[in-house]
Order: sequence, then C-alpha cells, then structure tokens
Amino acid sequence: MKIAGLDIGTTGCKCTVFDEQGKYLGKAYRDYAVKRSTGGHEIDITALLDGVYECIREMANTYPDIAGIGVTSFGETFICTDENGTPLHTAMLYTDPRGKQQCDRLCEKIGEKKIAQITGLRPHQMYSIPKIMWLKEEMPEIYKKTKHIFLIGDYVVYHLTGEAQIDYSLATRTMAFDIRNLCWSEEIFKAADIDMSLMSKLVPPGTPVGYVTDKTAEKTGLNKNTKIIFISHDQVAAAAGAGAFDSSVAVDGAGTVECLIPIYDEIPDMEAMYQGHFAVVPYIIPGKYVAYAFSYTGGAVLQWCVDSLAKKEKEIAALLNITPNEYLEKCYADTYGDNPINSILVLPHFAGAATPYMDIGSRGAILGLTTDTSVAEIYRGCMEGVVYEMYLNMQALKPSGIRFKKIHATGGGAHSPVWMQMKADVINLPITALKTVDAGTVGSAMLTGIAIGLFKDIEDAAAHMVEETVTYYPRKEMHDKYMLNFKRYSKLYEAVRPLV
Repeated sequence: MKIAGLDIGTTGCKCTVFDEQGKYLGKAYRDYAVKRSTGGHEIDITALLDGVYECIREMANTYPDIAGIGVTSFGETFICTDENGTPLHTAMLYTDPRGKQQCDRLCEKIGEKKIAQITGLRPHQMYSIPKIMWLKEEMPEIYKKTKHIFLIGDYVVYHLTGEAQIDYSLATRTMAFDIRNLCWSEEIFKAADIDMSLMSKLVPPGTPVGYVTDKTAEKTGLNKNTKIIFISHDQVAAAAGAGAFDSSVAVDGAGTVECLIPIYDEIPDMEAMYQGHFAVVPYIIPGKYVAYAFSYTGGAVLQWCVDSLAKKEKEIAALLNITPNEYLEKCYADTYGDNPINSILVLPHFAGAATPYMDIGSRGAILGLTTDTSVAEIYRGCMEGVVYEMYLNMQALKPSGIRFKKIHATGGGAHSPVWMQMKADVINLPITALKTVDAGTVGSAMLTGIAIGLFKDIEDAAAHMVEETVTYYPRKEMHDKYMLNFKRYSKLYEAVRPLV
C-alpha cells in the first residue's frame, strides 16, 4: 500500500509516492504554459488538469497499490465552470493586474482594516474575490452561466471525486473567508455582489473527500478504492512537511521564492500583521495559525546571477563536476573566507517587493560595483540580500508575538552549507536543514497517511517522514559583522525606490 502527495503549482505539478513507512519511492512532474501579456497573466486550466492526470497515471502505472492521494495547490487563482465542472474561461493568476478597482470599491464599502480582521489578509487585487467581481462586471455572460466557482485545489479534487470541497487554508486565499469563525464571510460576498452558494463546501485541512470516480480511475490508472484527501494551500502543506507544529519552530522555504512561515498558537496581533502585509492562515492543527513572510526572489535571484553573469564560471564548474553555485561560493571563500564585510549590497527585488512592503513596482539593485568586482562577489551579495530580506521580515513580525527559537529549512537552498550558515548567523537562531526538497508533497503524504490509517497522528507521521540533516548554529562574532552590513541594507529600499 502506497501514499502520494499531489502538489499543483503555477507552472507545473508533481505527484510523489511514498511507501507504508513514509519512505520516498519516486515522483512524476508535468509542466503547463502560463500566458503573460500587458493586459493579463492567465493559465489554461484544461492543460493543468491534463498535467495532473498524466502525473498521476505515471505513478499509478509504477505503483498500482496507491491507497490515498493528498492534494495541495497554489492559491488565489479561480475558475468559473458549468454544472459539469467545464471551465468557462481562462484563469487569472495572482500576478494578473485586473481587479484593482474592484478591490478598492470593496475597501470603500467595508473598510480595509475590517476586511483584514475578518480574512487575515490585507486587501489586495491579487486575491480571488476582486477578480471574481471583475469577471462578473466585464464578462457578465460567463458569470450568468456559472454553476461553480473553484480555486485550483478544489477544482482538481472535484474532477477526481465529483465532490466540491475546499479546505480552510486555501479558502483564505480568496479574501472572502472568515478565519475566526471558519466560514465564508457573508458580509464580504454581499458587498462584492457574488453568489456565495457557487463556492465549494468548507472542510478542515487534511479532510478525506471520497474515492476516485470511475472516469478518474480510467484516466489515471488508479484503482477505484483510492481515497482523495484535501490537504491545504501549498505553503501550509510545506510547513507540515517540515515538521513544524507549534510556535517554537518556524519554517524557511528556501526555493525559488524565499518564504518564512512562523506558527502561532492563537490568532496573532492583527494590527501588526496588517502593517507588515502578512497573511494569517488557519493551520492543520485546530486553533493554530501560520503567517507568510516572503520574498519573490529567493533562489531565483541566485539563479539569475548564475545564468546571466557566470558564463565562464559555469564552464569551469562543469569541468570540476560541481554546481556553478558551489563554484561561486568556493571562489568567494578562497578570496575572502566567510567575511561578509564587502562593498556589494544587493536589493533582491528583481520581481518586486513582497512582505513587509508588498510593492510590485520595486526593482532590484546592485550597489558598490567597481572594475575589480568579480561574479563571485555579486553572487555572495545576492545570497546576503535574500537573507537580509528574511531578517527584515523577522523584525516586522516581532510585534505580532512570534516565539520561535529555531528554524527548519526545506527546498533546494537548504542543501547549501554556506547559505544555511549565513542564515543562522544573520538571524541569530539555529537552523536545521531537512533532507526533503519538496516539503509540500511530504506534508500532503503525511496527512494522507493519517487519513487512511498508516500513521496515528501528525507526530507519528513526522517521525516517519521528516528527516533532519545538519543543524547550523549562529556565531556571535559573525552575527555582529552581519549586523553592520544590515544597517546599510535596511536603508536600501527607501534609497532606491524613488528612482525606479
């Protein structure tokens, strides 16, 4: 008997399979196209669903005894369908600019801070409800035909099982969910003039939805007794997959996007969360909440540096049979050791600024260049910039009541000893790198294992599936050095923003 986690992202999906003991067996991945234009950013939901079916089929062919699949997905994006779940339009991604006027009108009717108090989100056009309002106003013929409004996770689950259900954490990403009463907000739907009955039924994270339909079994090769479990929004699943279950531990998702996820034992100070644009989201454990503090470009800015500037270095790294990242780290260490006091400062806003600014118009900057500056120095500056941004978010989170004393790190960045030690030194807390890169699928499989009876509870699941590798401890002398640089960095956004 096997368990699987299905993680649906904005550009691709993956299905990862584990055995009865939680041991990784294999995964399948499929990507799908995102259409970007001046007027909008859209995704073809039909292509997404086809990718999901193909992913599952590849794993089902290899592991025919999959007993349960947990589903997690990215948030915000919605799709209107007919009574059969057939899409009526292409779906807008969270980066799509449409919905700003509608969001502004909603704030005028209810009040920005009241919406934040209800939903845990500072109002923004990225969320679903302003974009649903836009669609109703600009495409009324589509809205009139609509029988269901799905987010991505419940859309996929509906096609797998025939049941329209959505968990609390994914529902939060609509900006129309009441995080205290764990229900759709009638006040917000009424003000938005959107029919609340079109939304899926709300369930707690990790809820079994049902078995796959005959049609799904035929499309995927799954047996008809395969159970589908609605897990959560992808960041919540990642926190669970990192083994963080109380306020003493936070999670650092060191992937393309850098995301710091603290856990709260109760709803945090909402004024502090509002000021920092931090989302408050129900967690997998009843009564607990998580927040998202993130940078749009974590590993992405390092990849930009490698791809755009390190042409020669990539060739040398290939000859040495190491990654370009490792080679650039080595070049810097050979010249400077691990001394952070260099002239390069990098503002990593290459895709705009996320929390605590939420300023999509901000741009990246590299300061301190000379004719002697090496690619390794710029790469090191990019690493430091991402970590300083993380530390900046920690400072902004402090008034909300964070209590974590250590951090669990997942994602590809967790495999860089240099970056992990830098984070421990800057943040001044121990940081433990986890073996898994795909914490979202691990979290999904953990909750799936609980749902089908393989594990007793979340702690038992974590004991089987969360594997720690190395813990990096802060060094006081290095923290003090980094803080000298951070004082410079903390002024960078305000200095650069008026110029771009």
